[in-house]
Amino acid sequence: MPVVNVPCPFCGCLCDDIELMVHDGRIKSNRNGCAISKTKFLRHADDRLVGPSLRHSSGHELVSLATAVDHAARILSASKRPLVYGLSSTENDAHREAYRIAELVRGVVDNTSSVCHGPSILGTQDAGEPIGSLGEVRLRADLVVYWGSNPQVSHPRHLNRYTRPIGEFASKRTIWVVDVRRTVSAEAADAFYQIQPGHDLEVMSVLRALLRGHKLDCTEVGGLSIGQLQQMAESMRAAEYGVLFYGLGLTQSWGRHHNVDAAIRLVQELNEYAKWSMVPMRGHFNVAGANRTLTWTTGYPFAVDFSRGYPRYQPGEYTAVDLLQRGEVDALLNVAADPLASLPAAAVRHLRRIPVINLDPKRNLTSLIAEVNIPTAMAGIECDGVAVRMDGLPLYLRKVVEPPAGVLPDREVLRMIYDRMVSMR
Repeated sequence: MPVVNVPCPFCGCLCDDIELMVHDGRIKSNRNGCAISKTKFLRHADDRLVGPSLRHSSGHELVSLATAVDHAARILSASKRPLVYGLSSTENDAHREAYRIAELVRGVVDNTSSVCHGPSILGTQDAGEPIGSLGEVRLRADLVVYWGSNPQVSHPRHLNRYTRPIGEFASKRTIWVVDVRRTVSAEAADAFYQIQPGHDLEVMSVLRALLRGHKLDCTEVGGLSIGQLQQMAESMRAAEYGVLFYGLGLTQSWGRHHNVDAAIRLVQELNEYAKWSMVPMRGHFNVAGANRTLTWTTGYPFAVDFSRGYPRYQPGEYTAVDLLQRGEVDALLNVAADPLASLPAAAVRHLRRIPVINLDPKRNLTSLIAEVNIPTAMAGIECDGVAVRMDGLPLYLRKVVEPPAGVLPDREVLRMIYDRMVSMR
């Protein structure tokens, strides 16, 4: 049976033109998807957690779902400083249930944006959010800049679907890559500007100065000559509609949110001459949704503390890495993430000392140390929901096959944990 127009739940592009062939409850083919998308759909049944389990000294023991939920509820109820983390690879309704748990136990809730595009959010809080839609970019942009991003690897269909589509605009469009090294994306671009590591803010500030007509008494900045920078500034000013896509090369290099602040102010400056926008290259398929649902619920996008009974926001204090490195957390509820594989060693060392409740469809490093593992349905393949694309557009995720017997969506398991905690009071 063909299933068309399926959004791909892998990266922030959420490509919604995937065509699947489903036969006898299994996905047999994936048309239009990139290599990662094909693997995600065709091998979704591989490496699964085989069932709810509790860890003992001799290893993990399979238990009933009710027993695992009861154990998870007891851990969270006994905790004095629990952390709810992850949430970027699940759908929005699961977020709501996770926030209810965090508020009930007066814990902290943080999502994976605190270790990727958190500086983007801080930058937009300082300087605004001149975002544009991917559809608008595809149809109107004549100058596209990828800054600190390698989309050919991280978002394999981004160029082909949004900035290099076949059509009347393709011949008019120019694509630049600005990065510290020549990447495969630079090879696919019309121009590549190599800057020195840690000099993004200076280069952007000089571009703003040149746009304003200031004369500079130096010959180069950040590895680019003044002549190159002057040429860049003039081309950006001459564009009819420009867009700046930026990645972790900007948000996680020296300067962090100050880099994003500088990029926003550069785009604001360019809007004096033409239409310009900027879009973060979000990684996990619903990390943008995690920021939005937490903002709708608490007023803040990540790093939210409920210990006083109301939400407080303080990146650097309530962010997961900082809490774990300081040893402040005494239990972790991890939803659809693998913190053991992605957080710094000092944070991981503390994770290994505290009880971890892990909700995920698949086996991963975190599942190896978790005290409680509960397998869940894969959002966008085995259960429906809503996710938010990198440009802020919400999209409906479709259920295309049934999950394994007895496996529920994240939202239902989280609701069971919440109800069990309430009944224990």
